[in-house]
Amino acid sequence: MRFTPASIALAVLLTTVSSAGLSQRPDSQISPLSIEWQKAGEAARKAGNYPAANDALESALAVDPRNRTAYIELAEVARAQGLQGKAIRLYREALTLEPNDLTALVGQGEAMVEKGAIAKAKENLAQAQSLCKSNCALVGQLAAVIAKGPPATVLSAKDKVPAPKTTETETP
Repeated sequence: MRFTPASIALAVLLTTVSSAGLSQRPDSQISPLSIEWQKAGEAARKAGNYPAANDALESALAVDPRNRTAYIELAEVARAQGLQGKAIRLYREALTLEPNDLTALVGQGEAMVEKGAIAKAKENLAQAQSLCKSNCALVGQLAAVIAKGPPATVLSAKDKVPAPKTTETETP
């Protein structure tokens, strides 16, 4: 039996089309179990229990890694713990799933300001302004944070400059 190139191409096409229907659900359908874990994590974050919030949100992402809201909540937990670099990365994950997510853009911009990356935060502001055609509160919030600037850093004990030692000499 001879296979012609047309029959081979047809076989490949049918195999591809039939397997595509079996692979995954659409991105708009997040697992209900993931949403439950996400809500538990959000409640723990609001209560100030960051380790429990972190665990619940990571569980939500383990169940369904397409849960963009869980990435944003996990980034909020990281920011509350002072981990701005981790928060920026988590916001980036959310933006990978939906590049036009205004909440993730603004959150990432605020975390960048807290880290001291004002130029990058201004890029996020410009992108957020282009997405939000009317007067958006989130865009104004990010603009205010950028105008305020990064927080003043507190010197640690090792960074403090020691006072010069003075020697007192006794006069007879």
